Amino acid sequence: MERPLRLPARDCVDQLYLSISYIRSRTSVVPFHPAFTHDSMFMKSTRLSLVLLFFVALGPVHSAHASRQGDSSFVVLLGTGMPRPDPKASGPATAIVVGKLVFLVDAGPGVERQLCAAGLPISGVTALFVTHLHSDHTLGYPDLIFTSWVMGRKTALQAYGPTGLQRMTDHLLAAYQEDIEIRTDDLEHETPFGYRVHVHEVDAGVVFDSAGVRVTAIPALHGAWKRSYAYRFDTPGRSFVVSGDTRPCEALLRASEGVDVLVHEVYPAVRLKPEPRPGGEDWPRYMHAYHTSDEELGALAARAQPKLLVLNHLVRMGGSDEELLTGIRKGGFTGKAFVGKDLDRY
Repeated sequence: MERPLRLPARDCVDQLYLSISYIRSRTSVVPFHPAFTHDSMFMKSTRLSLVLLFFVALGPVHSAHASRQGDSSFVVLLGTGMPRPDPKASGPATAIVVGKLVFLVDAGPGVERQLCAAGLPISGVTALFVTHLHSDHTLGYPDLIFTSWVMGRKTALQAYGPTGLQRMTDHLLAAYQEDIEIRTDDLEHETPFGYRVHVHEVDAGVVFDSAGVRVTAIPALHGAWKRSYAYRFDTPGRSFVVSGDTRPCEALLRASEGVDVLVHEVYPAVRLKPEPRPGGEDWPRYMHAYHTSDEELGALAARAQPKLLVLNHLVRMGGSDEELLTGIRKGGFTGKAFVGKDLDRY
């Protein structure tokens, strides 16, 4: 199965160099010499060799994972995880990049670090779109508010989401009031009021339409949540749908028909069973009410026919990539499908 290009070439080279440096430092066969610094001849020659090795190994970039020629729109999976901590899968967050504009869907734990890892601005995104107020989708919200301010944001963060987002924002600003005062009034001299957030509590429909980008909120079905959204982004060259958390949903299906990229949550149907923990007997009921299985997603995608399906918010329950893709095929979708990994770009 072909995989997308995940990191810029420079980042890949840096990671390769750091790996080699670590191995050298931990073995006695080839000692790590202090002279081997980033400015040394070793570093320069090693970096050049790794650049050549990287591009030879990379081969051609497949068109399914790159923007079409002349189009600068693409999606970056900043976090593909869920509430269970996983070092390989950060909290839910997805970036839609359109030229110099960066639109963020959800702000899971570690979102600012993931923006940095992806080479995207840490001083503020163009706008944030919150799908719903579950903690795993919003624990990075204060990080986004305050870290982007400390990193130079001077204007209000534009945040769109369901009813309740304003109350959450007010409580966060109140909780960090002493931090705000010290950073503003003491020796850091941060921009006064640069931490502000302009909250837009939205209903279903078009919620943003500017600079050639139209964003539509799609009502999703996420258990007991009264307001939960997926979002569709229409840019000058491409279209994207990000599902958020939802069980199979007709409104989402209609919004995804023929879309260029559908980023959708998933769990493996074959792994679903009651769990040996307090309340674990209701786990299958919960998953059916709140989430979408691989087989259900395969059936939805077979009807919607997105050009590319990307699996996200992976509730694996021990399942493998192969199991998830098998479930997608069993559901009936035969098009291009990939199991998303953090920092993948499509």
